[in-house]
Amino acid sequence: MTKIVFRQPDGSEKTVDVEDDASVMQAAIGNGIDGIVAECGGSLQCATCHVYVEEGLDEMPAMEEMEDEMLECAASPRAPNSRLSCQLHPHGNCERIVVQIPDTQV
Repeated sequence: MTKIVFRQPDGSEKTVDVEDDASVMQAAIGNGIDGIVAECGGSLQCATCHVYVEEGLDEMPAMEEMEDEMLECAASPRAPNSRLSCQLHPHGNCERIVVQIPDTQV
């Protein structure tokens, strides 16, 4: 199980536990985290689940080409630690992830 810290633009945080098979986006939606829109439901078509990974990026799967392309469509500026939360699946070796939610998704 992995702990995911969701940090809002105002600095407030909420920590949730997630099973290894759930994505960061699914954890956000399932726990009522504001700021993750996920219009496409995690099918890599909308970029409305964009996050900045502040801790744990090295333990996440590498970014694939489609995610890289979709990040160019994100409403908030892309950064070196930008990822789509629907593509982030923590594994057993990842104990904690901290993600910053952007100011806007749409």
